[in-house]
Amino acid sequence: MSVLVYVENAEGKFKKSAFEVISYAAAIAEQLKTELIAISIGNVNPEILVNLGKYGANRVMNVSHDKLKSFINQAYASIIAEAAKKESATVIVLSNTFSAKGLAPRIAVKLKAGLADSAIELPLINQDKFLIKKTAFSGKAFAKVELISAIKVISLNPNSFQLKESGSTATVENFTPEFKESDFSTLIKEIVRASDKIALPDAELVVSAGRGMKGPENWGMIEELASILGAATACSKPISDAGWRPHEEHVGQTGIAVRPNLYIAIGISGAIQHLAGVSSSKTIVVINKDPEAPFFKVADYGIVGDAFEVVPKLITAIKKYKANS
Repeated sequence: MSVLVYVENAEGKFKKSAFEVISYAAAIAEQLKTELIAISIGNVNPEILVNLGKYGANRVMNVSHDKLKSFINQAYASIIAEAAKKESATVIVLSNTFSAKGLAPRIAVKLKAGLADSAIELPLINQDKFLIKKTAFSGKAFAKVELISAIKVISLNPNSFQLKESGSTATVENFTPEFKESDFSTLIKEIVRASDKIALPDAELVVSAGRGMKGPENWGMIEELASILGAATACSKPISDAGWRPHEEHVGQTGIAVRPNLYIAIGISGAIQHLAGVSSSKTIVVINKDPEAPFFKVADYGIVGDAFEVVPKLITAIKKYKANS
């Protein structure tokens, strides 16, 4: 028996969500009194893989092959399932990223396992039963799922579990799975990443804006505020539909669901579709000149005022604070 955690990388580098999910899986392994094995797929430097031990991994299975340089859902699912069988893993853990949303159910089917996605807390373990708290209805509610299957697959929401460093290192071993041609029926030829931007799903701070900005020409202050905070930029659906901002910045029920530590909403009324994608944020700050805007009902902090007056003052105050600290 063991716990297997899939550690997702982007061009050979790990994001914060990868270390979170290792810490989470390590806590489960500790409860079960078993070892934690990480699996990494893609060309990652072994020296980087050794450091995964800092977050609780005992061993790392390194899968490297030219065919696997780009993410291929079916192939990755087959490899993780094969690794789980090899190591007799009874719990498989993934970060609930865009890629893992497709991976987790495939792995569960291959292993005839129970699945709990969008987990936000450690499971309550009672012998072979896991009770897991997760988000439901696009983050508008919580649910508790009981897994009673022999093998369990869990995907953890990013920014839901604190990083924990143990200070140790992991041993790295190469794992060469058997490839099936059917797993490569769909191939990704190229992935173009915006390297100068913080990815929304991984962002701890998000600055978002809506129609209250009046036009794309006024987005400079939003980008400046995000830049000095080290935050990602986002927008409401009408903004991306109008072409003011790219669609990958759209957050909401039909866009990207975010769970940052701080979400700043500027000039966004707070329609239910938008709230569905941001309600899991730990702290919500709303800036809107309409005191009746629905967003204020769920905000932790609110400023009633014109964004064109409030945001420049906020930028100035943050710059002054940083200069004096």
